[in-house]
Amino acid sequence: MDPVTITIVVIAVFVAFRLLGNLNAMKPQEAASLIESGQAVLIDVREPGEWAGGVAAPALLLSLSDLRGSRRQWTPALEKHKGKTLLLYCASGMRSGTAARQLMSEGHVAKNLGGFGRWARSGLPTRQPSAQELRA
Repeated sequence: MDPVTITIVVIAVFVAFRLLGNLNAMKPQEAASLIESGQAVLIDVREPGEWAGGVAAPALLLSLSDLRGSRRQWTPALEKHKGKTLLLYCASGMRSGTAARQLMSEGHVAKNLGGFGRWARSGLPTRQPSAQELRA
């Protein structure tokens, strides 16, 4: 295959993956109801530098790099919220999908909510993280 064809195929696969991956995506309002009822916990898996632009108000800020690394923050959070559904988001849904797959492989119930923008555009509450959270 020539480079142009390869590029087109890669882009088509990426777009198809994104579209198919969101067919059964949970609506942000449904997620908010589960969180409010105590059945689920919302987790932002972006990196600390990305949180400065705002986060979902009820979200725990637990980066994907910590999940893949030392788990200094993930271990106590998973213990505290044992038995709850883990609802994950990032900027676009790619990293939260990776985190959800990893957590499911470890026996957790985890769902990828997609990108932060879905939450914000739904009119659900957002907040600015504290200085302490940004130093995580």
